[in-house]
Formats: sequence, structure tokens, C-alpha cells
Amino acid sequence: MSMNGLYAKMCLVVSAMTFLFITGCGKMQPVVAPQSQLVEINVSAAMGLKDALLEIQQKYEADHPIKIVYNLASSGALQTQIEQGASTDLFISAANKQMDALQKKNLIIPATRKNLVGNQLVLIVPKASKLELQSFQDLTNSNVTRFGMGMPDTVPAGEYAKQVLEKLQVWETVQEKAVMTKDIHTVLTYVETGNVEAGIVFSTVAAASDKVKVVAIAPENTHEPITFLGAVICGTKHPKEAEGFLQYLTSSDGMAVLNKYGFQAIQ
Repeated sequence: MSMNGLYAKMCLVVSAMTFLFITGCGKMQPVVAPQSQLVEINVSAAMGLKDALLEIQQKYEADHPIKIVYNLASSGALQTQIEQGASTDLFISAANKQMDALQKKNLIIPATRKNLVGNQLVLIVPKASKLELQSFQDLTNSNVTRFGMGMPDTVPAGEYAKQVLEKLQVWETVQEKAVMTKDIHTVLTYVETGNVEAGIVFSTVAAASDKVKVVAIAPENTHEPITFLGAVICGTKHPKEAEGFLQYLTSSDGMAVLNKYGFQAIQ
């Protein structure tokens, strides 16, 4: 047999073996798209939702060909970033104020705007605190020298806190004691470490820490209803995927996680 004939025969054998190997594997595994081919959506979300959203991300990505990238900060800071052109597909705010501002500037798709969950505002102290605080009015006590709250202009929890203190007619008295922070989790950290004697946060944020305790809940009539809401951003390149994730948040699966972290369904 010539060398050319031998080479041709060997090629046929290799081809046949390759075919048998492929067809003899039983159930073929589905071809998984490389990570780079997944649709990536950028979600700018209020810091107060951090823990719940991270768990939801794991569940959602396991069932959908989506990669979620979170940008977590105060709602006011996120609003400013979106106004300045930050790459964002979906915005989740902790108050209507920031969403309203973006809607007035035609930066969200109004038809996608959706209320998600509610929350409570609470007064917390370090777990080992000996201070006998029982109400928000007790922040006027002389033994309270510093308490933490978010900046009212940019942090919804801070805005709600100011509303409560004004309604209770103690804001002017306690204002100088307030340590203003850029987001709600910083308030929690300050209380945990004893840098402040008390702090005002969402109940869900307080519940995530075993280093603090809740001493008072703000009465509902002392502040605007606390509403977390979302909307798809006008400049998104993935409107279908962004709205799909937003809808998932209020599905039975999404709400199960949000309820687990203490968020309340909005009636």
C-alpha cells in the first residue's frame, strides 16, 4: 500500500473513532454559553436592600441566562449617578422622591415603575447599651451625645428620620447631636462599634445585625409611607431583561426572600 493510501485509511479510522466517541456519550450535555455571552444588567439599588438582593441574585442567575451587576449606595447618590449618565438598566429606590426626580427628567420608563416592598423605621442602640431609651423623643436626653442617621437630602432613611423628629417636635433640639452618614449601613456600623450611642435605620437593616437592639419603632403617622420601588432606565440596552428582573422581585419567589429579610408587602 502506498503512503498516500495508508494516510487516507488512517484519517478514516480517526474520523470513525471521533464519531463513535461523540455519539456514544449517552445524554449530551447542553452547550453552555460562555460567561461573556450572558446578558449583563446593571442594577443601581438602595443600600438597604443589600442582603436580600444578593440572595435573590444567586437564585435568579441560576435559572436565567443573566448576569446581574449591583451598584449599591444611597438612593440620592444613585439618582445623581444616573442623571450624570452612569450605565444603568434598572433603578431601585428606597423612596419616591428620587424616582420622581428621574421621571421628571424623562430618565425612567414610567410604564415599568413598580412599588416593591415597605419597611419600618427604628431606633437602635448597641446590644450592651445601658441607656434607657424607649422612644425617639429620648434622643433629647442629656446622656445621648451622638446618634447616627443618614443625610436627609440623599439617604431616604435619613429623610424619614428627620420627618419623625420634626413631627415629634424634637428636631431642633437633637439636630446638633446627629452624625450624618452617606448611607444607612454606615449608621449601623457606627452603632455596632459604639461610635454613636444610638442610630435610626430601617428595621431590616437592624435585623441583619446581632450587635444592636431595637428600642423604638417610629409610629406610621410620623413619616411618609416607606416604599421601595423600581423602574427601568430609559437608556437601557436590555429593557426586556431589566423589566423581567424587576417583575421577579414581586413574584412569589422574590417576595419569599424579601419577606425573609423583614420587608413587608405593600397592600
